[in-house]
Amino acid sequence: MSRVLFYHLTRSGVPETVTQLAGRALGQGWRVMLRGTDRGRLEWLDEKLWLEPEDGFLPHGLEGAGREAAQPLLLGLGPVANEARALMLVDGAEPQPGEAAGLERVWVLFDGQDQGAVNAARGLWKRLAGEGAHLQYWSEESGRWAMQTERPAQATG
Repeated sequence: MSRVLFYHLTRSGVPETVTQLAGRALGQGWRVMLRGTDRGRLEWLDEKLWLEPEDGFLPHGLEGAGREAAQPLLLGLGPVANEARALMLVDGAEPQPGEAAGLERVWVLFDGQDQGAVNAARGLWKRLAGEGAHLQYWSEESGRWAMQTERPAQATG
């Protein structure tokens, strides 16, 4: 069972957090699927990732642009198409039932300034807890990312 890490964004934006987390995952040799809920927003993020960080490059591609299976980081709306070992969820995207179990890591990034996003993340936490997932809640309230809460994986029956 993978770990599902909830990242409560209050200081950093999605592009910065994606760059940080995906950069580490790619450094470990993992492929990552980033799933969103809006094609226009994914295109915006694609452009941001081409421009940042200035001191490096995060290799990635957009679903539908071809060569999805070869992308180290694939941005899309659909199922994992690049043999990813990690899944990053933004803008309210959710894992398919049971999908997290076959992955090393799942990150749920949500906007702490948007009460609807906070409520959706709480609902997803409850759903995944019911599936027995290992859950962690991360906050950057102190100025740097720190784990605030952890719920170990539990057998469901």
